[in-house]
Amino acid sequence: MRRSRTPTRGHGWRDETGTASLEFITAGLVLLVPLVYLVLTMSSIQGGALAVEGASRQAARVFVGSTTVAEGTSRAERAVEFALSDYGLDRDDVSVAIQCRPRPEACLTRRGFVTVVVESRVTLPLVPAALDLDAPLSVPLSASATQQVSRFWGAEP
Repeated sequence: MRRSRTPTRGHGWRDETGTASLEFITAGLVLLVPLVYLVLTMSSIQGGALAVEGASRQAARVFVGSTTVAEGTSRAERAVEFALSDYGLDRDDVSVAIQCRPRPEACLTRRGFVTVVVESRVTLPLVPAALDLDAPLSVPLSASATQQVSRFWGAEP
């Protein structure tokens, strides 16, 4: 088997055996490390987005199916905790707001609307919190869901 040799100016022939593997490793690291970090970051953000969206939707659904506002609030909180635990998010990092229309003081009125807003922050992977950077170390996420109270709510069977 012949070795590949290329002429160089003023130095004659130079042997280039083994340089392809070195170039592959170098180019691979330069391209692969940012790509892997991008995949980790995007999957973390997507998981958080699915968590807050599912939490808001389910909380609104269980709230309008409740008989009292206190029961609805309790059921909505449990639904948010359950949805967040599926994605590994901590309940302490999430804020939940319940808004009612057309009368904010009476949430469960016939054909009224209940909106649940869930907000969270997803931290970027592999970034230590000890760094004092000007760039944000987390991505804010927010989702809202609106459900209409049944026109038969509160009716005696």
